[in-house]
Amino acid sequence: MFDLAQPVMQRAKGSARLSFEGGRLRDLAQAGSAKVMIPRSHDPVPEAVFLNTAGGLTGGDHFQFDASVDAGALMLTTQTAERAYASTGAEARVDVRLRVGAGAALFWLPQETILFDTSRLRRRTVIEAASDARVLALETIVLGRAAMGERLGRFSLHDRREITRGERLDWLDPLVLDETLIGQAAGLGDARAFATLVLSAPDAEDIAASLMLPKRLALSAWEGKLVVRAAYPDLWPLKQDLAPVLRRLAGGQLPRVWNV
Repeated sequence: MFDLAQPVMQRAKGSARLSFEGGRLRDLAQAGSAKVMIPRSHDPVPEAVFLNTAGGLTGGDHFQFDASVDAGALMLTTQTAERAYASTGAEARVDVRLRVGAGAALFWLPQETILFDTSRLRRRTVIEAASDARVLALETIVLGRAAMGERLGRFSLHDRREITRGERLDWLDPLVLDETLIGQAAGLGDARAFATLVLSAPDAEDIAASLMLPKRLALSAWEGKLVVRAAYPDLWPLKQDLAPVLRRLAGGQLPRVWNV
């Protein structure tokens, strides 16, 4: 007889961990579909790249990425846009945990996340920083590829980002989004690409006072934090407007893999 039970689908899982100290790689471990690449570079800040060799995320996938910088600085990014593909019901999960030691700096600048129709993604990013550390973190979400005419009929995104400084919660940005919310009055309007950039540093408010932004970017600053938000109909103009801001906040350097 034929077995008509629902087949168990193969799922992608992976974990990657690295640590830097004084501009040098100290520790690296990787398993499953999660990998780490360390590009050759003569830039002042070393760069590390997280990879998902499964080619995207779908229901039931689970990835863990961990990094720490105990002294000096580190530029951390992803190889390409992360794609959340259609799910048959289960969520794809991504857990990111980053640690920044005393006097150190971390630039967490992943490439954009693209959501596809019927995708379900739950992600949590936790950054633990010392009281005098410097953290620059970016998150960019794309609701379907405009060039392909994609529109999202159903989807689910739970994206929680938090930064602690010392023992104190310094920044919390939880986002819950689905097809019922994007069209509401307080939603995204015609925007299909949006980003949040946060700088948590002792001089963040001083930098904000001298920062010149394109008119579609919104800036706020308070208590050692600088936050820039943007919502655009398409990804490309968003990236073009954000690039000089990122370069200024990251000391003139952007991830090399962004140009590949």
